[in-house]
Amino acid sequence: MVGPRNRLAGRGKRIFGVLKRYSRKQWKKAGFFVLSTILLLLVGGVFLLKRNGVSQERGIAEGGRKPIPPAEVLEKLPADGGPAYNRLVFEKSPYLLQHAGNPVDWYPWGEEAFAKARKEDKPIFLSIGYSTCHWCHVMEKESFEDEEVAKLLNRDFVSIKVDREERPDVDNIYMTASQVLTRGGGWPLTIVMTPDKKPFFAATYIPKEPRFGRPGMVEVIPGLAEAWKTRRGEIFQVAERVISALQDVSTARPGDELNRSTLDEAYKRFESIFDSGNAGFGSAPKFPTPHQYSFLLRYYSRTGNQKALEMTEKSLAAMRRGGICDQVGFGFHRYSTDPRWFLPHFEKMLYDQALLALAYLETYQATGKEEYARTAKEIFTYVLRDMTSPEGGFHSAEDADSEGEEGKFYLWTAEELKGTLGPDEAAFIMKIFNAAPEGNFRERETGRQANILHLTKPWGQLAREFQDLGVSSEQSLQNRWEAARQKLLEVRQKRIRPHKDDKILTDWNGLMIAALARGAVVLNEPQYAQAAGRAADFVLKTLRDDGRGRLLKRYRDGQAALDGQLDDYAFMVWGLIELYEATFEVRHLEEALKLNEAMLAHFWDKRNGGFYFQPDDGEKQIVRTREGADGALPSGNSVAAFNLLRLARMTGQTELEELASKLMKSFAGDVARSPANFTLFLTALDFALGPSFEVVIAGRSDGQDTRQMLAALRKPFLPNKVVLFRPEGAEEPPIAKLADFVRSQSALGGKATAYVCQNFVCSRPTAQVAQMLALLKERRPVQNQSEKK
Repeated sequence: MVGPRNRLAGRGKRIFGVLKRYSRKQWKKAGFFVLSTILLLLVGGVFLLKRNGVSQERGIAEGGRKPIPPAEVLEKLPADGGPAYNRLVFEKSPYLLQHAGNPVDWYPWGEEAFAKARKEDKPIFLSIGYSTCHWCHVMEKESFEDEEVAKLLNRDFVSIKVDREERPDVDNIYMTASQVLTRGGGWPLTIVMTPDKKPFFAATYIPKEPRFGRPGMVEVIPGLAEAWKTRRGEIFQVAERVISALQDVSTARPGDELNRSTLDEAYKRFESIFDSGNAGFGSAPKFPTPHQYSFLLRYYSRTGNQKALEMTEKSLAAMRRGGICDQVGFGFHRYSTDPRWFLPHFEKMLYDQALLALAYLETYQATGKEEYARTAKEIFTYVLRDMTSPEGGFHSAEDADSEGEEGKFYLWTAEELKGTLGPDEAAFIMKIFNAAPEGNFRERETGRQANILHLTKPWGQLAREFQDLGVSSEQSLQNRWEAARQKLLEVRQKRIRPHKDDKILTDWNGLMIAALARGAVVLNEPQYAQAAGRAADFVLKTLRDDGRGRLLKRYRDGQAALDGQLDDYAFMVWGLIELYEATFEVRHLEEALKLNEAMLAHFWDKRNGGFYFQPDDGEKQIVRTREGADGALPSGNSVAAFNLLRLARMTGQTELEELASKLMKSFAGDVARSPANFTLFLTALDFALGPSFEVVIAGRSDGQDTRQMLAALRKPFLPNKVVLFRPEGAEEPPIAKLADFVRSQSALGGKATAYVCQNFVCSRPTAQVAQMLALLKERRPVQNQSEKK
């Protein structure tokens, strides 16, 4: 299956709405359907391929890719990489380096490639993917390592390879173009465009040879080359129509002020698509999309609607028990290929770990059930063990494949289980985790039969069912499994690991910093805050341009590079806000405000409100995009809206709240039409609608009463609050420079004191924990004009 981009779901209706504004006659006139006709002709074999004398040898041996030469050898290579490599050999991206030994004459994204295309009057063949993408590997093996395909591409195109994780700005534009052209998208993404970057053809995975109605590279490439030579005018018309559609998609669509009914409509949508049998939403493939559950938890908190909580709990429990969770090593795989969370696509992404940890932490707060806290701890165990760099930042992803097979690292045969655990214990574990002697699934590509360890019942139910096998309690069963798990993990660590994409991305690190900081607060685990602080220090020191104070996108192999995009700023600000609330180190809040100021200066849409994805002084693209809908990742605008609201309440800078209001209004039209596609955006709306709280705790930093008050404040699920700490004994505490109102808030009678304000109205300060919590349960929502009507 081609890796889907579920972030596009939120944008899909909007794009289709754009398409509908053009009649069929208009699209034909523009040449839009000419392209479809060309493809049909390709499949029918009208463009015949002359293959005489073309070698079928692969550019890379079957045993693996060409190794990247050491630095001293790289320095001596010519600019084009020489006979053994192409220009990608000089890049830092693991994905680009994977293709450095291809016989395709790849260029990295840059002016050199576009100048060559203009000079030679050739179209651009753009391929976008990422290093842990399974079908990107397949397409490379079939086509980009193939001399025949390479010869065709090198003859008629200028070929560009892009890592979508390094260049989300490029990916954002051309994935949207794919939606316009094909109503679909995914990785690998294939785009053919003019030398001035205007797309006129889009596809995902393309096999080398035609297969089951899908045209092959050996047909598509000559067909498109022929069309470029003989139907140039029609191609230009298609490209211009695509540009027009892209501009339309990126246009602000303000609407009426959003209110509680928007939250209700989103909830109704989730209720209607909830899979009551398997949990989660919709059918296969199923993505975790954790911010959907964060929204539902807030909806439950606001309304008391038990179904919202039930959908969240059932889904998070099903994911934790399913094959999508790595039962042995912890952490979650990318998505489930089936409806019941059993068969995963085995890659692991850092952002999934961060967002899922946040969802499990919040569900633990809302329910008090230890299983959710335990799952969050497991995620952190995986990230700190396997995804943390020596410098303190977090790596991006782990591949699905090892030794040429998807999932091989994670699978177990019955013989492997017996050899590790012994026959009796293996038999017991196989019953618990639904493993079978012949395997519980057959690998599609290799036919190999193996087991995916997974649970189908809660631990408590399993403990009752296995009492006759010496299980005395749920805890005793879990202890027995933990002993077996450690043995399995030790054996598995000796296997050949999947490829790790070890680049450090600013935005994804921001999410992990936020998750770890929240984990430190909720679980009372200081080591999580220490890890988050170390990562934040690394990003701010290494991934920031000292001269401009601006964020950079990526660090790898000693080099930080590429301009930061909106998500880098928004996600890092989120992480720093959480880190301040976990540690009360004022420097984290100071840095959050600095980055927020830079984001406003370079990304803010001064005409309509909201943020562009690209900075105003960055590389000029064919369109400057705006994105509000959330998908696998929340959008930068959603996170920025929440940040603006929280920073406004933390500092008293009401102008930040006014900007948040403008941002929300700028996307209100889209949100009103499809609120379920804007779930993190709606968490910000939920905060804005209130009731929301500002809490200042004044007391001694090392005081027992201070710790008790903070612990009580952090235990329940109170999402719509900000917390500041005013240390006692300092005439001019550093926090007062950022939040002037704390100057007069001191510990009454020498006791830790809570100052609780709700919707800009403050209650009497209290030194009683119970009274503080009672104030936080009062409901005085702010009504906007539309609600009053």
